[in-house]
Amino acid sequence: MHHALAAAQAAGQASYTGWTVGFIIGGVVVVVVVALVTPILLLARSIGNEAPKINDALGQAVQNTAPLAALRTTIEHVTIIIGGLSRGRARLGG
Repeated sequence: MHHALAAAQAAGQASYTGWTVGFIIGGVVVVVVVALVTPILLLARSIGNEAPKINDALGQAVQNTAPLAALRTTIEHVTIIIGGLSRGRARLGG
């Protein structure tokens, strides 16, 4: 009977060892995942903090470049003026 009791205790000890190893491996996995995800979250937070500044700068760029839309009209008018000047010069013999 003593032999059976010793075998049962050894089996129980092995069972606890398995659980202990499992918890340790699980803890290590959690620590590794947290260590990998934390920099990503910090970077996302940094980007989120900069987003309003970027949006404001883009809005300012839209305002600053809006007059360029009228550049096509200006080019058309200048082309007409140059054509008129060329015809006038040709009539004057120049």
